[in-house]
Amino acid sequence: MNFRGLVIIIAATLAAVTARRVDHDKLGPIPQPDPVTISEKAAIKFKPQLNIVDGCVSFPAVNDGGDFSGGLKGSNGNSACDDTPMGSQVYGRAAWYNDKWAIMYAWFFPKGFFMGVASRRYDWSSAVVWIDNPDFATPAILGLSTSTSDDEYQRKSPAPDFGILNGVTPLLYRSISEVAGQPMLDYSSRTGDFQPLIMWEQLTDAARETLNTFDFGDAQVPFNDANFEEKLKKAFHSKLIHLIAY
Repeated sequence: MNFRGLVIIIAATLAAVTARRVDHDKLGPIPQPDPVTISEKAAIKFKPQLNIVDGCVSFPAVNDGGDFSGGLKGSNGNSACDDTPMGSQVYGRAAWYNDKWAIMYAWFFPKGFFMGVASRRYDWSSAVVWIDNPDFATPAILGLSTSTSDDEYQRKSPAPDFGILNGVTPLLYRSISEVAGQPMLDYSSRTGDFQPLIMWEQLTDAARETLNTFDFGDAQVPFNDANFEEKLKKAFHSKLIHLIAY
């Protein structure tokens, strides 16, 4: 093993050792930084509003120090997670995929549900906003994909008119349907709430390390290094190839 490889392993080990499990309601959100890059500006421009219909509201998953949420046992409905006393968070990551610019937004939940019943510790939901080019003067939405389970996405290309406010803000709602199985995100005509956005590259090394290595069980982090590209593959709609503008 070369010296650089050894340093990386030692750094990862130290991060894992120093990261702490924190009560789900004691972990505060990371403030939304001022955007600097074109990618960051586009991510804020197209940030969705989220309306929580039922189940838990979204919570922060990690902090700058790499500390992570302890979550909640999969029992007792939305007890202890119907309000977030320290505020929520939305995580983002963006990249080119099949010549379209994909912006993924992800929300963390301290417990998961199945058929409307609390069933496990931890859950994630995510949405992908597909645009033509973040470098354009007026980039346009081409499509919208929303997670319907741990592994599947509902895909709309072009994006539904009623679900886009003023041409830039996707309106989403999350429901723990007793019929659909796992909680799902869907398009909405109702406004919701914004959460502070932190992009992958804006996170500290410690926070990224936790998101890359901590075991959230079946609730995989959709935007970490191991899962991001595969999630984009599942969220991509073939109709996007031929779309030019929203």
